[in-house]
Amino acid sequence: MEDFYELELNIKDLKTLNQSLDQYLSVEELQGENQYFCDSCSERVDATRCIKLRCLPRVLNLQLKRYVFLPKTTTKKKITSSFSFPRRLDMRNRLTLIDPSFDDNSQSCFKYELSAILIHKGTTVNSGHYVAHIKDELTGLWWEFDDEHVSELGPHPFGEKNKEKEKENNNKHKNNNGSNSNGLESNGKHEEGEEEEMFSSNDCYMLMYKQQTSINKENNTNNCNNNLPSYYSEEIEKLNEAYERECQEYERVKEEKLKFITERREEVKSVLAEAPVERESENDEENNEIYFWISTEWLRQWADNIEPPPLDNSGILCEHGKVPVSKVNSMKRISAMAWQLLHSKYGGGPALSSEDYCAECLKRGADSAVSADVYREQKASFKDLAESSLAGKPVEHPSYFVSRTWLSHWMRRKNSDRCESDAGPTRSLTCPHGSLLPELAPGAKRVSVPENLWLFLYESCSNGKREADDDVATFPADLAPCEVCSVELNEVACVEDNLRAMKSKLRQNHEKLISGKSFVLNLEQNYNLVPAKWLAQWRAYVTATGKNISSFSEPDSFESALDSLLCDKHSMLLERPLELVCKRGVITQKVSSNEGLIIIPEADWIKFCEEWNVQESKGISCQIAFVNHENKNKIINNINNNNNNKEKNKISGSSKDEPISVEENNNNTDTTMEETNDDSDSRKPYIKTRIKVCEECIGERESCLLMQKLNYKNENISVYFVRGKEAPKSIQNGSSSDPERRVSKRSRKSNYGNSVSLTVSGSTSLYQLKMMIWEAFGVVKENQKLHKGSVEIEGDSSDTLADKNIFPGDVLWVKDSEIYENRDIADELAEGKLDVKKTEEGFRGTLLTSDISNNIYGEN
Repeated sequence: MEDFYELELNIKDLKTLNQSLDQYLSVEELQGENQYFCDSCSERVDATRCIKLRCLPRVLNLQLKRYVFLPKTTTKKKITSSFSFPRRLDMRNRLTLIDPSFDDNSQSCFKYELSAILIHKGTTVNSGHYVAHIKDELTGLWWEFDDEHVSELGPHPFGEKNKEKEKENNNKHKNNNGSNSNGLESNGKHEEGEEEEMFSSNDCYMLMYKQQTSINKENNTNNCNNNLPSYYSEEIEKLNEAYERECQEYERVKEEKLKFITERREEVKSVLAEAPVERESENDEENNEIYFWISTEWLRQWADNIEPPPLDNSGILCEHGKVPVSKVNSMKRISAMAWQLLHSKYGGGPALSSEDYCAECLKRGADSAVSADVYREQKASFKDLAESSLAGKPVEHPSYFVSRTWLSHWMRRKNSDRCESDAGPTRSLTCPHGSLLPELAPGAKRVSVPENLWLFLYESCSNGKREADDDVATFPADLAPCEVCSVELNEVACVEDNLRAMKSKLRQNHEKLISGKSFVLNLEQNYNLVPAKWLAQWRAYVTATGKNISSFSEPDSFESALDSLLCDKHSMLLERPLELVCKRGVITQKVSSNEGLIIIPEADWIKFCEEWNVQESKGISCQIAFVNHENKNKIINNINNNNNNKEKNKISGSSKDEPISVEENNNNTDTTMEETNDDSDSRKPYIKTRIKVCEECIGERESCLLMQKLNYKNENISVYFVRGKEAPKSIQNGSSSDPERRVSKRSRKSNYGNSVSLTVSGSTSLYQLKMMIWEAFGVVKENQKLHKGSVEIEGDSSDTLADKNIFPGDVLWVKDSEIYENRDIADELAEGKLDVKKTEEGFRGTLLTSDISNNIYGEN
């Protein structure tokens, strides 16, 4: 027998409080494997186990088990099913050993009334918000306590909005809960004719019931404060007194502010009533009323603010300290009486009367208007002369040079007023030495204009707004160009003419290579290999044309490009020849401008050697052949030797005169007898080269390049959330890290799920990536099936994206396995799982921690 503070009730698969109490007090039979071990008998025996209540407290706390543990996922889950409970609860039939001498008045100690509800708002265990609904014993009203916010709910525990909904639920409980499972009398009625009132909630986790008493409400009201301790009552009285003082102070300040606002309104009305000025009379100027100018901005602040700033007219003054005509829209005129009222109260200034207009600004404006009219008339009169000059018609002497481009723009300008762009009719014709540029110079096209038109343009530009050192240069039509600039231009023109002739000759010598297209390759014919990248640079240089032909950079030296093809360690090729294509008996080679070796005819090779002064023996000769019975075994042996160590490579390459075949590994290993028959259409062509390909050095170089690509920071990858059974081919094919691969706009549009762009680095772990996906799509990390193409990405949480061969721009896709139950990401963050196990720093960023090492060396 022991005391208890609260009853912990199960609510899983239960709908009402009565059902939970019945289960809590039910008898459990211990039989079979669950027998009870008796210490007295020293054996297992059949027994029963139950909980019995002997007495109840004044306040009964009922703890509802809203949270359950899931052994499968080792996580906790909140039960969000609806649970019903009554307003009044009768516990008489749930007690054991009740004294039969209790009368009706004593029966009230078994009856409880709902007094408080504790609620957890949220769907998960480790996140959400807690509120409390508490009933006021004096008024019978319910209140919601949400942190510092307290709001009235009314007579219903969940507010008036749920009242109608609860009435429908009460009708269902009236039909279903007439009697309990143990045959005991239910709580269907509290008193005669009074039906049970039920409430329901999906988030309540504790109910507090308080015993009913037979004391009438009047005595309960009078003795209410006696229930509180004395120090609480004193504290409440002090807080109430302070609150009353604050209310009185608020009312006093409010009355003062209202009084001040009323006075300000009356002030504004009185000033505005005196502000209008009578219209001036031209016949009786002596009797015209004197008025004052005032800033519109200050008037707006004066009318809007409770405490306006001092009067300020500085914003409407000109440089002479007077009132300019240009600022008439920023000021208002008011009567002398209105000005006196404002100036006497707020001070400031300066005072600007009707006599304080600025004559200097007025005269300057008039001069500008007259000058603009004269300029428009003169420009219209010179329009025909300008058109004749642009058309190339003869001009009377003396004449002067102006820029053709500038004169065309001057003619097309719609506005006829003078502007800053009028300055500089000869600016583009002036050389760095201050003299006239030759006409062959870029942008130095000129036309000759008559003297009267030039004087008009010169005067207009001189009066325009220009910098002090921006003088207009005058170039008579008979002035000779600058000698220094002429010599320099002649030298450049001579160089460009020679360069054009040289490029024209190169285009004639290499007609097949200039086009950039593949050409037909013949069997047993001698060819040479050159770097595809160098050939693309040479082709761009030779085909470049235009006026500035000398500005195009020349390609690298042909000899240095050939030397770069051989490795220093083994003196073998560092590039592989591009693949051959055989269609309908015609053999061609794939075209590339970035990597690989490309075949050129022997005639072009000889001309390249002559043009670049290179010995023909430095060439890498090759031939086209088919795999057949005679050389099939020799080709396979050569391929195997390429994958062995350095010593075996030297043995297999001892014969320098015999050509060696070069093919891709996947083509060689798949060679069958069907590919080596006598029919040339069914056999696969290959390239026989004089020098072998160094697979060891190429593998090392590709490894270094691959590590450079994987050592990235703050780059983007795309992740698609696939809801179907299988990802579309557009996603699987889009999971390529090739930077040159372009994805069409149609493939970027998806109708199979959502997509997101994530910013990651090569050191980002799989755990961090899955947390990003969890946040983006709401799929817990345990349910994520992450793929790149058709391959699923698996591994430890500490593995990085570099370890999994994920490059910038890759397209990944994820599916939801729905094995584990969804939960809030805040639970994962709250448990502090973000710090995952790190790889040993000494090996971080190397191929020793990467899955790509097997891919690199497996291909070789």
